[in-house]
Amino acid sequence: MTPQPNPQAGAAVKAADRAHVFHSWSAQDLIDPLAVAGAEGSYFWDYDGRRYLDFTSGLVFTNVGYQHPKVVAAIQEQAAKMTTFAPAFAVEARSEAARLIAERTPGDLDKIFFTNGGADAIEHAVRMARLHTGRPKVLSAYRSYHGGTQQAINITGDPRRWASDGAAAGVVHFWAPFLYRSRFYAETEEQETARALEHLETTLAFEGPGTVAAIVLETIPGTAGIMVPPAGYLAGVREICDKYGIVFVLDEVMAGFGRTGEWFAADLFGVVPDLMTFAKGVNSGYVPLGGVAISGKIAETFAKRPYPGGLTYSGHPLACAAAVATINVMAEEGVVENAKRLGAEVVGPALASLAERHPSVGEVRGVGMFWALDLVKNRETREPLVPYNAAGEANAAMAAFGAAAKKQGLWPFVNMNRTHVVPPCNVSEAELKEGFAALDAALSVADEYTVA
Repeated sequence: MTPQPNPQAGAAVKAADRAHVFHSWSAQDLIDPLAVAGAEGSYFWDYDGRRYLDFTSGLVFTNVGYQHPKVVAAIQEQAAKMTTFAPAFAVEARSEAARLIAERTPGDLDKIFFTNGGADAIEHAVRMARLHTGRPKVLSAYRSYHGGTQQAINITGDPRRWASDGAAAGVVHFWAPFLYRSRFYAETEEQETARALEHLETTLAFEGPGTVAAIVLETIPGTAGIMVPPAGYLAGVREICDKYGIVFVLDEVMAGFGRTGEWFAADLFGVVPDLMTFAKGVNSGYVPLGGVAISGKIAETFAKRPYPGGLTYSGHPLACAAAVATINVMAEEGVVENAKRLGAEVVGPALASLAERHPSVGEVRGVGMFWALDLVKNRETREPLVPYNAAGEANAAMAAFGAAAKKQGLWPFVNMNRTHVVPPCNVSEAELKEGFAALDAALSVADEYTVA
């Protein structure tokens, strides 16, 4: 589709937005949202006809790109057949979506509880864990994000939690492994794994393992920095959970459905959790949908005992039809394999090459279509390019980097001192190369803020 400029229409959209839309995570008078006219594949465009290559996949959810015709057609067909129906009934789209998801989840995660998104998936996973164990506490990691609802935001380990954290949610945070910025003075991945596991078990010992219902981890932390856990860590957490009868919850809201070059990131590590949350890529974000994949032993807890939870739109037919179409598209078109191959053969090498040329790049890390560049002032000291949770003038370097990327026609994912490379999983090699050329130019701007 060729963008057709229509500035007058864009101005009207912008005016209505500014008059009436209350935006998330924002000081309302300080934002200037772009008015978007359309999107297709890996691109979107504004009303002035400017087109952007989207290296954010929306919010890391358009795993098959925008407006995939087969998914659009499936939504249209479902709308003509049955737009909605209450969750207590067996509905074809819901049943088929659950079957396709269960076929791909690891181990015996064969029961699917549908939610409206990732945050309420976490809410229900924690509720299930507490009811299953009869215990109150939840452990989760710093450098994590699990959603904006009350329990999910308290489980989160980044600054978005602070304003809502009344210290009464029964959540205890701990440090997960991250060798580049190790909290354990580790020098190797083996040391980082061993020391992070020791730290977790010590935290449990002092909290009282008999009080802990669940340990919740993003399989690969997403918004917090795409820190791929070192070998043995997740397996070690699984062993700790088994030792103390704790429910192991993996959050795959961002990492799931092909993002890492596997159907689920857990497959990279050979680990099976007790509960696994998902959303985003399950239907490429076309209609809101999330869920919890439930193991046999936890499902059995509610075999004769009612589960005290539900949602009006659980397993909404339009959302489930989109999920069925998306999963089938991913299987038929080799989308997961594309993410894996291009991640290894194109993205990883290209980002490593950029790091060699740009002193602002401290570390490149990632897998599949899930990468981060950690930007620094000084490679030797690893001082971040901007301070933690920087705003205003303190964030000038990252703001300049982002503006430079957009000027080059690239829409970047920017969070704190990082830029993430998370395009659709069916992105082409040519599109990636276009994006890397734009990144190259934008990183030259970031380089201006480095110090020797």
